[in-house]
Amino acid sequence: MRGTVAAALLVPLLAAGCGAGSWVSDYGKVAKGAKGATVQVEVTPGQRFSLAVPENPSVGDSWDLVAVPDTKVASFISEERESQGDEPGSGGTAYFVFNGKHPGTTEIRLYDCWRCGQDRTPATEESRRQSGEAVFQVTVRERPSSGIPGG
Repeated sequence: MRGTVAAALLVPLLAAGCGAGSWVSDYGKVAKGAKGATVQVEVTPGQRFSLAVPENPSVGDSWDLVAVPDTKVASFISEERESQGDEPGSGGTAYFVFNGKHPGTTEIRLYDCWRCGQDRTPATEESRRQSGEAVFQVTVRERPSSGIPGG
């Protein structure tokens, strides 16, 4: 009985914490990218970071993570979306959230398949021209020591 009551109380709490379909409330350090751009990102072990790209699904944008990072260097947490407004056709931002793990460098690629079909390939010449990648070179650097023994 006690487990049923605890589960019944937990469900509303979980639902309340997931406002607007977002699974994370902290994007950490945000690095903004765009189609055709390569962005350098530096973080420390344990630091959360997000790769942000502008998107507007109403005009055909559809971003995906196409090259996952070296899991020794960074781990994928979630994909989030925020709209710039409530009006139909409002653009927004797609956030790909990660966590820095161990020192090293890795490349993360996001692909915007503009007006693509179910098979995720550009269907027309215009779709091929409008589609593209955003590349992020992620370096996880060891935290600098404080210079204080034991600190």
